[in-house]
Amino acid sequence: MEQGQANAQPTDQRSPGVVLLHGIARTSRSLRKVERALQVCGFATLNLDYASRRKPLEALAADIHPQIADFASTRTQVHFVAHSMGGLLTRVYVAHHRPAALGRVVMLGTPNGGSEVADLLKRLAIFRAFYGPAGLQLTTVQDAALTSLPLPDYAVGIIAGVSAIDPIASRFILPRPNDGRVSVQSSKLAGMTDHATVKTSHTGLVRHRVAIDQTIAFLREGRFLTL
Repeated sequence: MEQGQANAQPTDQRSPGVVLLHGIARTSRSLRKVERALQVCGFATLNLDYASRRKPLEALAADIHPQIADFASTRTQVHFVAHSMGGLLTRVYVAHHRPAALGRVVMLGTPNGGSEVADLLKRLAIFRAFYGPAGLQLTTVQDAALTSLPLPDYAVGIIAGVSAIDPIASRFILPRPNDGRVSVQSSKLAGMTDHATVKTSHTGLVRHRVAIDQTIAFLREGRFLTL
């Protein structure tokens, strides 16, 4: 899908809404399994596509605002579920365009403290060309758009993966444990409400049954299940 398109699921207006934000260089299709599970549980969904490789996070937040504002206007509560860089985008979005009925936020594999993989690859012209301005915001040395964000005063649940497909990044670049792209330690955020780990990779987080069940549990109860 191109920027500005979204997959929205109309339901009863009394149903809580969930905005889904994919990671960098991904699309809304990557979150379809999570979205379907949310819909089965009675949540209305707005699964957005956005130009993740073309603009910095603050500009992307402005881009997605009209659709989220329209969606939020018909909901009694609006949650966010975000994968990878989508979690950083959520934090920037809430800081600048906070919905009046903001609910809870679940982040899946979000590099809140940055990623050492991005630290290494940012030196390569092909990385900078492909991932664009937002890709450079994924490093452990964060720019003002992220360092200036206030600590969350809303409920944030973070799920981190502890299994990796890429053995080189997992063993030699990232602190352990990690999901092959983001370490467990880097996924954490000061002020978070709860944190959980799942034995899956960075890309696998959006498809893993336990991660999805934990996401739904946090949206409903404000805490993760004890497994």
